[in-house]
Amino acid sequence: MADDKRDSWTQWVALTTTILAVCAAISSLKGGGYSTRVQLATTDEANKWAFYQSKSLKQNLAVLERAQMEVAALEARTPEGKRTAEAARDRATGEAKRYEEEKAKIKEEAEVLKSEEALNKRHGAAFGQAVMLLQIAITLSAVSALIKRPAMWWAGLVCGAAGLVYMANGFFLFFLV
Repeated sequence: MADDKRDSWTQWVALTTTILAVCAAISSLKGGGYSTRVQLATTDEANKWAFYQSKSLKQNLAVLERAQMEVAALEARTPEGKRTAEAARDRATGEAKRYEEEKAKIKEEAEVLKSEEALNKRHGAAFGQAVMLLQIAITLSAVSALIKRPAMWWAGLVCGAAGLVYMANGFFLFFLV
C-alpha cells in the first residue's frame, strides 16, 4: 500500500515535470522569436536614422544651392541669367522642402520601430523569466523524485506556477518585467 502511494506520487512528479518542460520549451521558443524581432527592429531603426541623415545632408546641400543661386541672381548681368539663377533657386527651395517632408516621414517610421522594439523587449524579458523559473521547477521536481522528497517537489511546483505566470505575461503583458 505504501509503495502504491509512493508510485502514485512519482507519477505526479513525472507528469508535472513533463508539463513544466513543455511550457519551458514554448517560452524559450517565444522568447527567441521576440529576441529576433528586437534585433530586426533595431536594425531597421538604425537604417531609418541613417536614411534620415542622408536626407538631412541632401537638404543642407539644397539650402546651400539656394543661397548660391540667390547670390547668382543678384549678380546676374543679363535678364536671362537672372531668370536662370532664380529658377535654380526655386528648384533648390522645392528640394529643401521635399527633403524636410521626407525626413518627417522617416522620423515617424523610426519612432514606430523604436516603440515596436520596446514592446518586443518586454515580451522577450517575460518569456526569459518564465524559462528561468520553469527550469528551476523542473530541476527541483527531478531531484525530488531522485531523493524521494515531496517537499522539494512542492517547491518546484511553486517555482513552476511563478514560471507559468511569467509565461502568460509574455503573451499578454499583464505587468512589467
